[in-house]
Amino acid sequence: MIPKELFQKIRRLEIRTKGMVDNIFGGEYHSAFKGRGIEFAEVRPYQIGDDIRNIDWNVSARMDETYVKVFEEEREQTLMLLVDISGSEDFGSQYKMKREVAAEVCALIAFSAIQNNDKVGLLLFSDTVELFVPPKKGRRHVLRLIRDLFAHEPQSRGTDLAAALRRTLRLLRQRSIVLMISDFFDEDFDRPLRALAQRHDTVAVHLQDPREAALPNVGLAEFTDAETGETVVVDTTSAAARKAYAEAAAARQRTTERLMTRLQVGYVPIPTNTDLVEPLIRFFRQRNQAA
Repeated sequence: MIPKELFQKIRRLEIRTKGMVDNIFGGEYHSAFKGRGIEFAEVRPYQIGDDIRNIDWNVSARMDETYVKVFEEEREQTLMLLVDISGSEDFGSQYKMKREVAAEVCALIAFSAIQNNDKVGLLLFSDTVELFVPPKKGRRHVLRLIRDLFAHEPQSRGTDLAAALRRTLRLLRQRSIVLMISDFFDEDFDRPLRALAQRHDTVAVHLQDPREAALPNVGLAEFTDAETGETVVVDTTSAAARKAYAEAAAARQRTTERLMTRLQVGYVPIPTNTDLVEPLIRFFRQRNQAA
C-alpha cells in the first residue's frame, strides 16, 4: 500500500508533467529521438517527384505500371533511465533536493516516451546497482517507476558510475536511449561511458545546486560530505576560500562537460533552482538542428 502522502505527490507530478508533455514537450522528444531505422510499409503507384531509387521493379513488371516502395520510420524504442541516488543527491539549498528534480526529469521524459509508444526502464544506483526495473510500456508502468524513485531507500551513500554503466551495457541488447541523471561527483568512469555511448543514444543530465558552485559569506561553517561523512570547518568570510571553492566547482563543471563532448554524449546541465523544462527543450532543439 502506497502511503497517502506519497500517492498525492506522485499524482501531482503526473498531472503537471502530463500537461507539459501534451502541450510543450512531447513533440520535442519525438523529434529528438529518431527510431532505430526505417522499415518497409507498402508499395504504391509512382507519382511525380518520387525517388526513382525506391522503384520496385519486380512489382512494376507484374503490374505493368511503375510502383515504388514506401518506408516508414521504425518508432518503437527503449528508454533507460539511469538515476544516481547516492548521498549527494539528497542535497538541496533551495526549494528542492537534487533527487526530487531527478524524479521530475524522469517523469517528464518517461511520459513523453510512452506517448511515443516507447518502452521505459529504470536503474537506480549508488556505489552499487540498487534497483532495476525492466523496460515496459504504459502509464501504470511509468507511475510504478516514479513511485520507485520516491520510495526507494538507498542502501549506500557512495557513488560508482562505472559499475552502473557496465551493468547497463550488459542489460541492453538492442540500441536504446540512455538518460543518465546525476551530479557526476565521481571519477574514472570514462571507459564504460565511451562503450555505452558507442552502442546507445546516451544523454547526461547534470544536476547542479547553486550552493555547490559558490559559498555564501556566513562566517565559520561546518560542511559534511554526504557520501563519506567527512566533516570540515571553513571560514567563509575569507575571500580566498570562497574564490578557491568557486574555481574548483567551475573546473569540475568544465571537466564533466568536456568529457561528454569528447565521448559524444548529449549534455544537459540543469540547476535545481530553475525550471527544468527550458534546459531540456533547448537541448533537444539544438540536437534537432545539428541532425
